[in-house]
Amino acid sequence: MIVRRHSHWYLASMLGDDSNWVRNVRAADGHAVLLHWRRRRVRLIEVDPADRAPILRRYLLFAWGARPHMDVHWRASLSEFEAVAERYPVFRVAAAAPNPPA
Repeated sequence: MIVRRHSHWYLASMLGDDSNWVRNVRAADGHAVLLHWRRRRVRLIEVDPADRAPILRRYLLFAWGARPHMDVHWRASLSEFEAVAERYPVFRVAAAAPNPPA
């Protein structure tokens, strides 16, 4: 699920680092194609673990299916999200580079 926060779009991995899509994004240096209303090339920029907590909190507000997979309750305090933020990769969606690698 893509979630919006402070005029940016983010993707979070409810399954952590072992998720296939996270591995693929890292292997492709962040280059990806998203299907969100339409197909578009994007660059996914990994968010530093210190900045993930508020994004993960917002993510769980909307991603009901992710709640059982994460080690924090969706109504937990921000400090509780900070404690687990390193376990859940978050990527900011940015415009694609003009010539992504082949």
